[in-house]
Amino acid sequence: MTERALSHLDSPDLDSGVPASATAPTPVHSDAEALHGARNNRVIWLLLAATFVVFLNETIMGVAIPHLVVDLDITLSAAQWLTTAFMLTMAVVIPITGFLLQRFTTRQMFTTAMSLFSAGTLLAALAPGFEVLLLARVVQATGTAIMMPLLMTTLMTLVAPSDRGRLMGRVSIVMSVAPAIGPTISGLILDSLNWRFMFWLVLPISVMMLVIGIRRVENVSETRSTPIDAFSIVLSAIGFGGLVYGLSLVGGVVTGIETVNTVQMWVAFIAGAAGIAAFILRQLMLQRRDAALLDLRTFRSRNFTVAVGLMTIMMAALFGTIVLLPIYLQDVLHLTPSMTGLLVLPGGLAMGLLGPTVGRLFDRFGPTPLLVPGSIVVSGVLWSLTLVTEQTAPWLVLIAHVALSIGLAFMFTPLFTSALGSIEPRFYSHGSAIVGTIQQVAGAAGTTLFITVMTSRAATAAAEGAGSVEIASAAGIRNAFLVGAVLSVVAIVGAFLVRKPADMMTQAPAGH
Repeated sequence: MTERALSHLDSPDLDSGVPASATAPTPVHSDAEALHGARNNRVIWLLLAATFVVFLNETIMGVAIPHLVVDLDITLSAAQWLTTAFMLTMAVVIPITGFLLQRFTTRQMFTTAMSLFSAGTLLAALAPGFEVLLLARVVQATGTAIMMPLLMTTLMTLVAPSDRGRLMGRVSIVMSVAPAIGPTISGLILDSLNWRFMFWLVLPISVMMLVIGIRRVENVSETRSTPIDAFSIVLSAIGFGGLVYGLSLVGGVVTGIETVNTVQMWVAFIAGAAGIAAFILRQLMLQRRDAALLDLRTFRSRNFTVAVGLMTIMMAALFGTIVLLPIYLQDVLHLTPSMTGLLVLPGGLAMGLLGPTVGRLFDRFGPTPLLVPGSIVVSGVLWSLTLVTEQTAPWLVLIAHVALSIGLAFMFTPLFTSALGSIEPRFYSHGSAIVGTIQQVAGAAGTTLFITVMTSRAATAAAEGAGSVEIASAAGIRNAFLVGAVLSVVAIVGAFLVRKPADMMTQAPAGH
């Protein structure tokens, strides 16, 4: 029950003739309730702020790749490992957080996550060469991987079902605004400063969040002592790590950059598939005695399964677009890195700022009135992007990106809230870990799919005598968006299948 509802119920009934002392709770209970609510709000806001900081770092690296190639004297494929290693680490660590969030307290997990992230950021700023910078990115990713499941699990535990949409809308701000302003900030920094300043900028903020969290974050969840299954960790690392690594090699195989990539790619895919299959079988056995590293009983909820499936498609479209648009803007339309960052910024801001509004609408109307128009807008924009050429005006790309971001804003909050709200509370940590894992795998798959289709078609166009590199690249980008547009049609159908979680059916939305 929400605090507003509690205050309404606790107020004396002046028209009933019953003395206030007979109906009002004792001051002790009222004060305890107020303190409890204040504590919960403080914890949620601190987690939101900390998650914003670590998510800002996730996309700040992309624009810096050309600078790192020159400054560190490395190849482009080596520089890409700074992003690949980050994604690999996230894919390996996130599945483990379902167990960790049950085993350790909120404060312990927050302190661990922000300590790792701050240490990684300092190491990156001081890195004397590529190897140390790569290690720093792995340490950063370990902390980042913990924060999102921690935020989602805490929110689901503390917030009443009728208010979850509103709070999930604030999570959408973190998920969309932070990654959106990352390229903009890095572009502005790189115009006049060294790449190390990207990390020096983030470091004091992350250390401040760590200090505040140690003092202010209180334990809001119950823990239980269960032994961790080391074999499941190994299988998870092989399965999810192998899959993401295999996806990262696809582009090189298609373009023929390195012939050895073909063997590596298939070994990674086979190892990943075998590892995930073995991991699933292991969890099915362990969950019979509530000892699973990642409990898969969450998928018994049809609503959770459908929402996660839609989330996969949308995340693939989002990450694919995030990677493809800067390539198009810089390589085809010849915009500068800073101009590219500024052009994609309004879309990210629009998605984030709409989050709370979409959340309130979800609390009142449920998912379908939001998901259906949102999926139609996303699909329409992706189909329109199949028409871009080397002569398309940048302002048209800006409008398309803003429209795409608005459509995604109407989808992510309802999908997250519907998915996690449809499972039993004891599975919240596992559901959050599954959602986080899906984000990483879908993001890697979307990036790989879009880039692979683009490079393959661009190479074909060039071989056919396209006339210029820009024309060939534009042809590849159109084909990549065509694949995304076809997938988006599936999302429109799925949008009709997501239902409002059962526990929200029994409670009126706050304020109504």
